Amino acid sequence: MKFIVSSSSLLKHLQQISGVINSNTVLPILEDFLFEIQDKKLSVTATDLETVMRVQMDVESKTNGKVCIPAKILMDSLKNIADQPLTFNIDKNFGVEITSDNGKYKVMGENPDNFPKEPTADDTNGFTMSSSALVTAINKTLFAVSNDDLRPAMTGVFFELLKDGVQFVATDAHRLVRYKRTDAKAPKTDSFIVPKKPLTLLKNALPDNDDELQVSYNSNHLFVNHGETQLICRLIDARFPDYKVVIPADNPYKLTVNKADFQSALRRVSVFSNKSTNQVALNITGSELQMAAQDVDFSFEGNERMGCQYDGEDLQIAFNARFLIEMLNAADTDEVNVELSTPTKAGLIKPTEQAANEDLLMLVMPLMLNN
Repeated sequence: MKFIVSSSSLLKHLQQISGVINSNTVLPILEDFLFEIQDKKLSVTATDLETVMRVQMDVESKTNGKVCIPAKILMDSLKNIADQPLTFNIDKNFGVEITSDNGKYKVMGENPDNFPKEPTADDTNGFTMSSSALVTAINKTLFAVSNDDLRPAMTGVFFELLKDGVQFVATDAHRLVRYKRTDAKAPKTDSFIVPKKPLTLLKNALPDNDDELQVSYNSNHLFVNHGETQLICRLIDARFPDYKVVIPADNPYKLTVNKADFQSALRRVSVFSNKSTNQVALNITGSELQMAAQDVDFSFEGNERMGCQYDGEDLQIAFNARFLIEMLNAADTDEVNVELSTPTKAGLIKPTEQAANEDLLMLVMPLMLNN
């Protein structure tokens, strides 16, 4: 088989899916891209057995066929070739010869029949949502996903399909993010958990625009289609914790602060905090917020104060500064509301204003104050 393709276009498409490939795989064939040509359309697939990602592009070709090409050497060579047409020649022993304007490169391909078969989309239910809505949902929840493999349910984002929209929830037991979109409608109420890796790949591959995505799922897999890009991933087979019980119904004290100022102050003060807890104590009195961090082992100490609007009794409460900084990133407003009640109860962080079709709520558990 033989085909001609633009080097920069091929590299761009391969970069979208190369993240699927693990560096240390069990099967050597998983280090390859599967190239498949059908009617002048090239589709390239990468898989790690859990996630499959495919891109399609137009090429010049008179024949159909398929071959597996080692991903690393192909990517490394394309990065160093200037934009020009490349001719790929594949012989019957799967030897691949790539010809450029002034060079010829050979690499040994593999038998495409050994490439893992991808899951079929049987008995699926589906819904549509805009590409930017899904990208935003992933960006606002992914940072709160747990890395603890002993709690598999928390190592992904919980998709909750409701009558009036789609909710995305992530938690690592110390913090929780719930993001709801009412501009995406699902045909029936349902839920599933999507692992972290495919979501990271999706947010990098999808455009942040109003293109419509086809999202479908069955009991084991999620299928996402956007134009020439497709992703299939295995869902996490576990029960997501009942997150609704941890969200406090009434936090009477309301603190409103400038997001950028609060974030910068936390960054400065947390430098002096204990490295294992990142603890920063917030002391709120009237219209002043004081932040204090210390690391007793090294006699480090940092204090700052800033103005705020506060409606409630004087309060001293401590949080992990790194968690607060990450959560503030997810709020798109200049100011944020922090709702509190007692030093031992979870605090809620919300943007001061929300778009008509979205609702973001973040919860963070306090740390014990070491007075």
